[in-house]
Amino acid sequence: QVQLVESGGGLVQAGGSLRLSCAASTSISSINAMGWYRQAPGKQRELVATITNVGMANVANSVKGRFTISRDNAKNTVYLQMNSLKPEDTAVYYCNAQVRVFNYWGKGTPVTVSS
Repeated sequence: QVQLVESGGGLVQAGGSLRLSCAASTSISSINAMGWYRQAPGKQRELVATITNVGMANVANSVKGRFTISRDNAKNTVYLQMNSLKPEDTAVYYCNAQVRVFNYWGKGTPVTVSS
């Protein structure tokens, strides 16, 4: 079992920045991949960014150049730095961990970007 706790969401004006954190209950160096997904009202959950246990990152085209995913193995934490935020980035952001065939999810942190 892996528990994930997200933090850092909130209300920000367009063009602003936020940094989301995802703290894991276990050593993330043993987790194959971790990532961030988001779900806007009335829409399906979508991938934002992922990072493997060797640090290879993948970012969705919609946020490329604005969002950066990183991990701190010593703190068992994954981060999502979000810059140049747009109203269309408004969503609940969820942390995900893939451990072998299992997927674990956090409860999410809401991000609202006002125009």
